[in-house]
Amino acid sequence: MRKYLQIVDRNRASKWKRFANLIIDRIIFNLFFLVIGFAGAFLDRILEQYYFTDLLIEFSEIGRLWDMLITSILFFTYTFLMEFFTKGRTIAKYITGTKAITIDGENPTLKEYIIRNISRIVPFDFLSFLGENGWHDSWSDTRVINIEKYNAEIQYKREIEQIGNKEIA
Repeated sequence: MRKYLQIVDRNRASKWKRFANLIIDRIIFNLFFLVIGFAGAFLDRILEQYYFTDLLIEFSEIGRLWDMLITSILFFTYTFLMEFFTKGRTIAKYITGTKAITIDGENPTLKEYIIRNISRIVPFDFLSFLGENGWHDSWSDTRVINIEKYNAEIQYKREIEQIGNKEIA
């Protein structure tokens, strides 16, 4: 079961790539809402009804705690859906060449993706990656790896195993 544990550990993404993933995903997340805001304002202007503007004014009065909660839920939704449907990757992970996998080298299960991404709601989780593993990695038994190096080492290991099997046959 833990066949690739050492390979996973040897190919973990650097802290700088992890930090870049956080920053890039946050920028993309914020850009998404910026585009929605511009589109809504544009539609309000064309339709001369100002539904979107009125909705934004209502949202601006919800308070800091509700804002943080709603933003956290939306960011969880973004990261969860991206990682689940792309098998461990977000837009940032595509850019940095990284991927989330289990400590066994497999694609995480639905439960592991949920645990991994809901753990991000914990305050200061974003700083936890500065240690050995981020909390959302530790609690879900996942790791973020450099996909290119990991795949190369897995391929090498399989080729070595095939050589051994051919000699025995």
